[in-house]
Amino acid sequence: MALTDSPGATLSGAALHLGAPSTRGRQLPAALILVVLAFAAVWPAAAFSQDVAPQPAPSSSPAPTATAAPPPEAITAQPTPAPTPAPAPAPAEQVELVKPAILTNARIARWAFLERSTVARAEPSRTARKVAFLSRLTPERTQNLVLILERVNVGGQLWLRVRLPVLPNNSTGWLPRTAISGYETVQTHLYVDTKRFKLQLKRLNRTIFTARIGVGRKKWPTPTGEFYVRNVLRGFKDPVYGPVAFGTSARSAVLTDWPGGGFIGIHGTNKPGLLPGRVSHGCIRLRNRDILRLAKLMPVGTPVTVR
Repeated sequence: MALTDSPGATLSGAALHLGAPSTRGRQLPAALILVVLAFAAVWPAAAFSQDVAPQPAPSSSPAPTATAAPPPEAITAQPTPAPTPAPAPAPAEQVELVKPAILTNARIARWAFLERSTVARAEPSRTARKVAFLSRLTPERTQNLVLILERVNVGGQLWLRVRLPVLPNNSTGWLPRTAISGYETVQTHLYVDTKRFKLQLKRLNRTIFTARIGVGRKKWPTPTGEFYVRNVLRGFKDPVYGPVAFGTSARSAVLTDWPGGGFIGIHGTNKPGLLPGRVSHGCIRLRNRDILRLAKLMPVGTPVTVR
């Protein structure tokens, strides 16, 4: 049929037929032709609109230029958030350590009574290792005392390094300043020569007294080292000790089972003919007249050096 093959020819023919005079019977086919032509014009446009997206009207502005995608290696990966670090431990408390002050030397020594029983430590700290337990009283029931070697300020607290009346001999330890009384000062120093059987007392480094002595036998030797005088005792019922005895911080390393722990004393004797020599269980013996004289010159707290 010519309508589908050549729409333009058909329109021309339709117009031609409409404009020609005709009878009533011949006008009906012309009307049908118009209806068919109208349907044919609308149907393709409707069918096309369902399959193809409408194209936008041309614009006067330049078309946007497409941007090439970056190559894969140029793409920067988003970094993975780092895990939140655990809070750092609180820093240890900073301890202010002031240079130690020397309190005892060859000329002057300082000592103090214990105000209470206390623990001596290896370092000036309440958490340091325990070195010894010090009772407020000695085995002779006198108030205990310590020779003070130096003082140090640790974090605002004063600590004292002291000589200890414990084994092994020559031990030292640290005590808090609050554990002792006020300082006492002495200017004397006692020197004992166990080889020459000689005792020498000095004041401000000047000799003020000497005496011949007896010391411990070889199996009970008098301990050597640095010690101090802890107390002065009188009124003994047994004349073996003489009229006066000084208790020291030295202790026998072999007679530890003696009453009181085997402390070494400096005392008189009821057998002066045995002196000088190795005659005792470790104590230092003087003739009674010499010990009485020494008692007038040597106060408690006096340092004792035994060689």
